[in-house]
Amino acid sequence: MDNLDWLPYDAQWNDSARALAARGEPGWQELVALSRTRLDFMQTNRLDKLLGACHAKPASADALRLAVLGSFTVDHLFAGIRVGGLRRGLAVTTYATGYNQYMNEVLDTMSALHAFAPNALLFAFDAKHLLGTPKLDLSRTDADQLVERAVEQLRSLWRQARLHFNGPLIQQTLLPIGEALLGSNEQRLPAAPLRLIQCLNAALRDAADDEGVDLLALDQQCAQLGLAAWHDPKLWHRAKQYVSPLASPLYGELVARLLAARRGRSAKCLVLDLDNTLWGGVIGDDGLDGIVLGQGNASGEAFAAFQQYCKALLQRGVILAVCSKNDEANALAPFTSHPEMVLKREDIACFVANWDDKATNLRRIAQQLNIGIDALVFVDDNPFERDLVRRELPMVAVPELPKDPALYADCVARGGYFESTGVTDEDRERGWQYQANLQREAARTAHVDLGSYLRSLDMVIEWTPFDTLNLQRIVQLINKTNQFNLTTQRQSEDEVRSRMADPRALLLQFRLKDRFGDNGIIAIVTGRFESDAPDTLHLDTWLMSCRVLGRLVEEASLNVVMAEAARLGARHVSGEYRPSEKNQMVCGHYEKLGFAPRDGAHAPPAPATGWLRAVDGFTPFPISMNINRV
Repeated sequence: MDNLDWLPYDAQWNDSARALAARGEPGWQELVALSRTRLDFMQTNRLDKLLGACHAKPASADALRLAVLGSFTVDHLFAGIRVGGLRRGLAVTTYATGYNQYMNEVLDTMSALHAFAPNALLFAFDAKHLLGTPKLDLSRTDADQLVERAVEQLRSLWRQARLHFNGPLIQQTLLPIGEALLGSNEQRLPAAPLRLIQCLNAALRDAADDEGVDLLALDQQCAQLGLAAWHDPKLWHRAKQYVSPLASPLYGELVARLLAARRGRSAKCLVLDLDNTLWGGVIGDDGLDGIVLGQGNASGEAFAAFQQYCKALLQRGVILAVCSKNDEANALAPFTSHPEMVLKREDIACFVANWDDKATNLRRIAQQLNIGIDALVFVDDNPFERDLVRRELPMVAVPELPKDPALYADCVARGGYFESTGVTDEDRERGWQYQANLQREAARTAHVDLGSYLRSLDMVIEWTPFDTLNLQRIVQLINKTNQFNLTTQRQSEDEVRSRMADPRALLLQFRLKDRFGDNGIIAIVTGRFESDAPDTLHLDTWLMSCRVLGRLVEEASLNVVMAEAARLGARHVSGEYRPSEKNQMVCGHYEKLGFAPRDGAHAPPAPATGWLRAVDGFTPFPISMNINRV
């Protein structure tokens, strides 16, 4: 099995690993660099041992405790999970329940599982454990009821797990293991093992959607790579290894993607080269009529298919950008004038075409979009450019694009850079929202002063308490926002729902509209009354989209917060700034809004700061927008 072939092959990997082992205690970033190359099972285990010797993990590494509740041997998969987490900046600790003891350990608060205190759980079961060995003469009704009972048992397990633990739940689908009894028409034998597995996987998808459980879709992987890549019957009978050790690197990568997505660590922006990436040929040399694109040519159709994949990513919420060594006029010509172009200029949120090196231009793109440079995925057909970016910007994901353009989309898709556990209406509009930001920037430069510019936008802030309609987006923002986030406290959907039941909780969502369009939900503020100071409302979360920086949204939000605090009976509002690797931009947030240091707290950049402001006597900030409750 060729694992992780979208990552670059490193001929010096073994030498680098040997040097780190000889040094005694390897550095975290050095291990991350090793993880971002093509690894087999042996290299994955070797890297995992080095990771175990790394005792100085940076503050930027999210600590995750993953418990696996399963019916088969899973220990051989843990190295792949830990290394997959390393690749995405996650410090994963793993635990496996005793053989088929998972329900006892969930219910027993004195169990080793409770002592481990997981903040993520993975449920991994085999078909025999869930379905038994039913007789082949079962009627269709009885066979379907067997599947329903198995799903209901899983629902009960998920709910029990939620009562005891916080964090995401992941359910592994069943591998399609079993010999065909009829051949191509297994569905005509109700109790055929392959039919039951297929039915159970389908029912699992509906149940997982209902219960907010994420799926680890191994059946989908088998459809792409073949069952032999995932399962070895000899190892199943000898050691109850349902998933083959050789699949460990990819298995761990898939688990890590789900964990990272829940932590807001998926990429946000696909940055595209142009020549020989979106079309064949060089636009500056071949001209508009000479590039290869579209119907009537195998390569041209492949390039168009890749553009269609990029367009689909845009429609589900991925930002598109262009980074090309070209004269801008030449680079723009296909977008505006070529009849076979799938992508249009308005699809590209940031278009950079010049003769600067691509590492410099990628920094420029991240700055213009106001996102972290680690949120970029850079796609370029040129090995030199890929190597340059990997060397200069190791935090940027750079897939090892194959030579044939027919395989471009498959390469990017299998890389899993944009893994998501759901899509909201806000996600679907994101690409165009960034495009609208470019129009806002053009409008800003046309005005002499900031005040006149803000007034020209005709801004309206709409606010409302948390609601179930926008719950998925609210939870997504809480777990993904890193830069304008005062405390970077993550909350699960269950935790947010629990807070929504508290009538004295402050739970506010803000939406910003202007003459260029709807920016969507752009700010979240939550607070609760302090137990030792019952007249003080403590703001434990304040986050905002960086797309709306410089538009007085912070001041407008505080006007609403203080009015709501007064309604709830608060005499003071307190806030806290907890520094992280990415939120230095808001270290002076509360001071700027007129809060005073609390309890002798020092002004930034102290490690953590507390702030306080009285509700009585608060004068709302003057702002250039209307504020409406909806």
